[in-house]
Amino acid sequence: MALEMRDKVLLGCAGLLAMGVVSGGYLLGDGLKRAKAADRSVTVRGLAEKDVTADLATWSISYSANGFDLPTVRTEIDNNTKELKAYFASLGFKADALTPIGAGVNQYMNNGVNNITITQRMLLRTTDIARAQRAVAQQFDLVRRGVTVQEGSGMRYSFTKLNDVKPQMVAAATKDARAAAEQFARDSGASVGGIKSATQGYFSIEPRDGEAEGSSDTPYKKVRVVTTVDFYLN
Repeated sequence: MALEMRDKVLLGCAGLLAMGVVSGGYLLGDGLKRAKAADRSVTVRGLAEKDVTADLATWSISYSANGFDLPTVRTEIDNNTKELKAYFASLGFKADALTPIGAGVNQYMNNGVNNITITQRMLLRTTDIARAQRAVAQQFDLVRRGVTVQEGSGMRYSFTKLNDVKPQMVAAATKDARAAAEQFARDSGASVGGIKSATQGYFSIEPRDGEAEGSSDTPYKKVRVVTTVDFYLN
């Protein structure tokens, strides 16, 4: 009787062990299946572009006067500065829009004659883009006033409100990336799930196509960003 009871106990334990192995195998297999499904993903890039207009214009203007004695050259450069200020005042700029940013004096002897060159640098800074464009377009008037602007002086236009457009551009780039992922998913018989990971690229601000020639700048810019997004596939 005791032997029969022992056999029954052993048989019951073996049955439980077998059920445990089956259950464990099922759970392991199901877990691997879920892990494999969770690992399915597609990595795509999304692009967003936005046309903007610069909100800041800066013009670094260099001009010089030459002569053989310092007082005469200094008088000429002072007159040039006066004419430069008058030019911008005639366009409606306030006096504080133009500020001096440096000056230099160069003296050298040529066949025993002392030669002197004084260079003055002024900076125009304004948020009035239309007025800045008129200043550039009419700058030959400075020559008529006796002020010769040196080569390398040019208006620079900047877009300073990038933070204002960043959120909507990142959203647009992500939407563009999802559209690409959905196309891939349709082609492969899957569907797009949530975002597994995402990387935002750098924002670039460049002149619009065809708006700039050579080294000249333009107030019309294009902001561009590319994001890389990894989507889960269902």
